[in-house]
Amino acid sequence: MRVFEPLGLAVLNRLDPETAHALALIALKTPFAHFPGPVSTARLATEIAGLNLPNPVGLAAGFDKNATCINQLSRGGFGFIEVGAATPRAQPGNPKPRLFRLRADRAAINRFGFNNDGMDVIATRLARRSGSIPVGLNLGANKDSTDRAADFATVLATCGPYVDFATVNVSSPNTENLRDLQGRAALTALLTGVMDARAALPRAIPIFLKIAPDLNHDELAEIAETAISARIDAIIATNTTLSRDGLHSQHRAEAGGLSGAPLFEKSTRVLAQLSRLSAGKMPLIGVGGIASAQDAYAKITAGACAVQLYTGMVYQGLSLAPRIATGLDALLERDGYSNIADAVGTKTEAWL
Repeated sequence: MRVFEPLGLAVLNRLDPETAHALALIALKTPFAHFPGPVSTARLATEIAGLNLPNPVGLAAGFDKNATCINQLSRGGFGFIEVGAATPRAQPGNPKPRLFRLRADRAAINRFGFNNDGMDVIATRLARRSGSIPVGLNLGANKDSTDRAADFATVLATCGPYVDFATVNVSSPNTENLRDLQGRAALTALLTGVMDARAALPRAIPIFLKIAPDLNHDELAEIAETAISARIDAIIATNTTLSRDGLHSQHRAEAGGLSGAPLFEKSTRVLAQLSRLSAGKMPLIGVGGIASAQDAYAKITAGACAVQLYTGMVYQGLSLAPRIATGLDALLERDGYSNIADAVGTKTEAWL
């Protein structure tokens, strides 16, 4: 961790969380920001859905909603990054306050509601990006849309030419009834439209599906079957949770999606169930509560081919990503694996 990072975190954590987030994005564009560049070894380099990753540690959607810091984040030690979510039209999101730190729980609650600059502005920024790591876009739907399923295809058609992958996000708890699109019939129709939009792109990019952690076994089985039938390239497990079990912080009762440490076990169990249900027919990306190399390694051995993080950086800074990648390399060496792919799913049963 750079010497200035603890000081910067201390200052940011005294501010309103959303203000701190905005300032963090501004800070990335200053001369004081430190970027380690690509972090990779023969053990860490991997491939997922045709994407070559220098390491399996990705940035989850939500940190750079409007794709304003892609070039900087691409040098931050991540193996891949995901921006957005983007909706067809710009929208302000839900009223403030809508982001809350839960320090005692090493967690956060947000109810942003897909606030973003809209697909046209975001597409322009994506078209100007540089960097060597894969960049993806999280696809969303407008809150007042009369056809939310069509919104995902619309955003993909506009932004798809400028990204390396796209994620269908039907798991945000902050847009009313959005999670209803995870049902078999609705999801099948939505994914059909998205895959048709992909077919019309200049090049076919991988399509990922991001799901909620608050699903029972039968619902997960239905989603896995639907995703495989639709030829989705990977599932991201998971988004934030509506559960508030075991929380201690002042803001624990706020509405919205909970992320961070309390989500780790729930999301990892969902990941392991999906690993068994999909039987290796599609790669999985593990998200939820990752704050150390050990956390990332647990997701990988539970069945993830790659991982993403976000909330952990609220408490540990941007240097968390390269530290996790370096730590993963050491864990793989310790356990005798020559590549990260060899460790995937080796402890799935322990989470079932």
